[in-house]
Amino acid sequence: MIPYEIIRSRRRTLSLQVTREGRVVVRAPLRYPAGRIETFVQQHEPWLQKKLLEQKERQSALPVPSPEEEQAYREQARQVLAEKTACYAQRMGVTYGRISIRGQKTRWGSCSAAGNLNYNWKLMLCPKEIQDYVVVHELAHRKEMNHSKAFYRIVEEILPDYRECMRWLREHS
Repeated sequence: MIPYEIIRSRRRTLSLQVTREGRVVVRAPLRYPAGRIETFVQQHEPWLQKKLLEQKERQSALPVPSPEEEQAYREQARQVLAEKTACYAQRMGVTYGRISIRGQKTRWGSCSAAGNLNYNWKLMLCPKEIQDYVVVHELAHRKEMNHSKAFYRIVEEILPDYRECMRWLREHS
């Protein structure tokens, strides 16, 4: 049996998650019986084994940069992403505030309501098309602060093949 953690909340369904750290989390309704949760996990054991293996392979494939290398990537990101942002913002007819380079674990970029942009320095390890996609994605939030069809139409105007970039990010995150 695979060890797992249960998180109970006011939800109606069960769900399974394999975290980035390789933990299995079951999200369950508050009063859902423990025995039924265990049966649910057992029924999904082949899927869990596959996901745990994928996660382990992903972790071992990631090079861990030294602090000096990370600092160099951050400086490179500051320059490269600022240039890309200025270029695409002009093309898209949008403005933006401050640009920050961060090291988030789960995000490639974000855009605040005030128009400040945050980019992950790890974008410097990605292909240039992916960097472009993240910049365009965040700038599109200056017109649509959501992920609606209208939002993705804005992205598609600039990058018609954006879906391939989304797929790449999903596979390599």
